[in-house]
Amino acid sequence: AVAGLPCLVLSYKYPRKALWAFLIYMPFSGTIIYSIGNSPLLQLAKDGIYIPALIGLLQQCKQERKPIIVAKSLMLPLGIVCASSLLTLLFANGSQQLLPPCSDLPGMRRGITCEDGQPILMGILGLKVFLGYIPLIFCAYYLIRSKKELLFLSRMFTVLAIICCSLAFIQYMMLKTGRCAGTQFRHGAALFKASLDARCFVGGSLLYSPQVGQIRLPGTFVAPWQWGWFLISNAFFSFATAFSDPSARWRSVGLGAMASVFVLAVVSGQRIALALVPTVTLILLVLTGQVTNLKRFLPILGGLGLLLGIAATAFPEVVQERIDSLIGRWEAAPADDFILNQFAFTWHRLRGSLIGLGLGRATNSARVFGKTSLVETWFPKVMHEVGPLGLLTFLVFVTAITVLTFKAYRSVKNKDLRSIGASYWVLILFISYQTYYYPLDVDPVAVYYWLITGVVLKLPEINRQEQEELEKLEAAQANEPQPKKKRGMKASKKGKGKRQKGKGKRQTVFSTGLHG
Repeated sequence: AVAGLPCLVLSYKYPRKALWAFLIYMPFSGTIIYSIGNSPLLQLAKDGIYIPALIGLLQQCKQERKPIIVAKSLMLPLGIVCASSLLTLLFANGSQQLLPPCSDLPGMRRGITCEDGQPILMGILGLKVFLGYIPLIFCAYYLIRSKKELLFLSRMFTVLAIICCSLAFIQYMMLKTGRCAGTQFRHGAALFKASLDARCFVGGSLLYSPQVGQIRLPGTFVAPWQWGWFLISNAFFSFATAFSDPSARWRSVGLGAMASVFVLAVVSGQRIALALVPTVTLILLVLTGQVTNLKRFLPILGGLGLLLGIAATAFPEVVQERIDSLIGRWEAAPADDFILNQFAFTWHRLRGSLIGLGLGRATNSARVFGKTSLVETWFPKVMHEVGPLGLLTFLVFVTAITVLTFKAYRSVKNKDLRSIGASYWVLILFISYQTYYYPLDVDPVAVYYWLITGVVLKLPEINRQEQEELEKLEAAQANEPQPKKKRGMKASKKGKGKRQKGKGKRQTVFSTGLHG
């Protein structure tokens, strides 16, 4: 608490620096939290940077008379989503708050609806989790002011990916060599459950029972599945650097980041990362048009293939085991069947309600305020909390984001900006409509999605700046005094030549006279 107050003040006073610190801190937050005691206050440290920085940036824009609304086209769908969510908070969570506590009712009485917990507080927390990072669109729009800062953001993501993947690989090697025990010496069901007690080097709870084929590493994050989505997100970011950065050196760094993400998708035991990292890379190659850019595509493909070939040769049994695990999981529980079952479960629970069962009712972090349900896919989870009406409004909102960001990046003429924008837009498209698990509810996707939306919306403004600078440079070159033309130079040379000839004649006559 003593250290938290200066952090709040500094974040408010220097909002842009605080937002950079927020983005750097986030991938390491799980490691830091569990390294210094797992205090509940540390869980709020990230928001302790984000919220004051947001308020400070709003104040700065107000003082400088800059527009707060950075995309007017999004205001109507955003307003509808907020109105629908507040409707659920008021009538679903609010009505539950008015129910009598179950502890006050006589036992063995059936048909009486009661409530233990704090539904209103649960709803407020659920609303924060659901919509709390949308203001990052505004933050990102004013955080990135130039092409230089855009490249800095792209390169920062790449460096963070390499650092986090390196730490996660050390974690894997410590488990493999016996420096950390993991869960391999436990018995029964404990062999198949991730545990915080098995924590190793970085991150939080992990599962490492190789004798039964169970490996789920958290990397630098709190839980293994968050690490999996970090790898998936960085498949987009490292691709953007590898193919779009104007510096050849940074394109090489991006290639290294891509290889790191591929390797860790295998050794971390995250089946969803193993399936999606190669898939999204292929999608990026097609949708961004880089597959036709042979001058960059072929060297990067060759370098990536070489690095992955070396890794596969070094750990052939690991690669085969992960592929077998992915295939076995898919055959046992296909993703499409799983998602449909989740929709059926949620629809049955709703019992005709259009506004849902209440915000926070399927949010893991809200369980401190009452009973929650486990819904492991995104759209069924949204429907569980805010009903079919809320799900429809949310789909309208993300569709508006997808269309608006597409128009924004397609309007850009600068080749580097357009290429980066294409990679980021594919991330927006992918996250907007994927429903497997719920990455938009937690780090890192809950931050990256809204942040990248703001960045892509800023691209036309950055492109305009680049065009103006180019025009100024051309105008300055046109106004520079021009050197004398070749005609004057020829005349000068001609006169000089005549003088030299005359001098030569005089020298010849003089020498002839001497000899005579």
